[in-house]
Amino acid sequence: MWQVQLFELNYDDREVQAAVDVIRSAWITMGERTRTFESSFGDFLGDGASCTAVANGTAALHMALLAAGVGPGDEVIIPSLTFVADINVVRLVGAEPILVDCTSYDDWNISPEGVAAAITLQTKAVLIVHYGGYACDMDAILSAVRDKSNGRPIALIEDAAHAPGADYKGKACGTIGDIGAFSFFTNKNLSIGEGGMVVTRTQEMHERIRHLRSHGMTSLTLDRYTGRAISYDVVEPGLNYRMDEIRAAIGLVQLEKLPEANRHRGRLAARYFDLLNGVRDIHIPFRHYCLGTPSYHIFPVLLHESLDRKAVIDGLIEHGIQSSIHYPAFQEFTAYRDGGLGETAIASDISARELTLPLFPTMTFDQVEYVCDTLKKIIA
Repeated sequence: MWQVQLFELNYDDREVQAAVDVIRSAWITMGERTRTFESSFGDFLGDGASCTAVANGTAALHMALLAAGVGPGDEVIIPSLTFVADINVVRLVGAEPILVDCTSYDDWNISPEGVAAAITLQTKAVLIVHYGGYACDMDAILSAVRDKSNGRPIALIEDAAHAPGADYKGKACGTIGDIGAFSFFTNKNLSIGEGGMVVTRTQEMHERIRHLRSHGMTSLTLDRYTGRAISYDVVEPGLNYRMDEIRAAIGLVQLEKLPEANRHRGRLAARYFDLLNGVRDIHIPFRHYCLGTPSYHIFPVLLHESLDRKAVIDGLIEHGIQSSIHYPAFQEFTAYRDGGLGETAIASDISARELTLPLFPTMTFDQVEYVCDTLKKIIA
């Protein structure tokens, strides 16, 4: 159906062989490959990152809040422009989500000034998102949290689902706050179908995350199978958010490909910037981004308010081009419509007019040109 999909897998025989090797090993639940994936991802991030592989990115966020002690009566500051997982996990632990608007129409990340203004005596955590793989202004956010905390512990959690391989002033996204959460969903830069990673800065937090991942147990099935342990203790109530060996093995292959895949995404994004530069009815965010090296997870544009977004999407479909929206506003969802979330003017406006164009590491420059030429014709 599609001449240009929104996303295509960057897979070859190496991922196939990795999965086959696991099946032939006869050990498919979490084991040595998962441990290797964790250590390799930590080496990739650098700065002594301690990594715990989990079932998915939402599990990583949920565990981050639990490990930070967030619960009923607490407030968690989150961006208004993000995937619903961020607000869902806050509500699931019984806390109150406090929405903060985007910085501007050029920078769609959470506003540091908005974060500072939103911190109250009930604030237990600030959860930020590196939208599209462009790092937030972390110095300003860290300063806001430090200055407004009044000595109280406020956890800074990075949702780095869009940002594996991105950095802020040379420091890897996901390693700057107290806890980092990554997603390895199908359309992410590092793609294994489902999966995620929790990154922690202290050994105490790392151990708590490990316990939360697997029922609060002190040893794993593999430890007992190999004779490293006979039984186990349960030190606190936990969950089953483990990763399996097939995904870990594929993740190791994807991790090897990630640096070059991100570089090519950057080249494709640069071509998009050139071809869409000056088009009157399209605004491109992060055009002059300078806070670090992005991972270029998606290529979002903002359509002029005079354009009918659905008509543009339908026009692209007619030409075999898939597009998407990142993201619908929380306030429009049935679950949150009457939740008293308040208004975030910039984010709400972006949600109504944003359009995500295809971007993936096997995409060609000819495909970028086809998408841009087609889009220009439709909006003309």
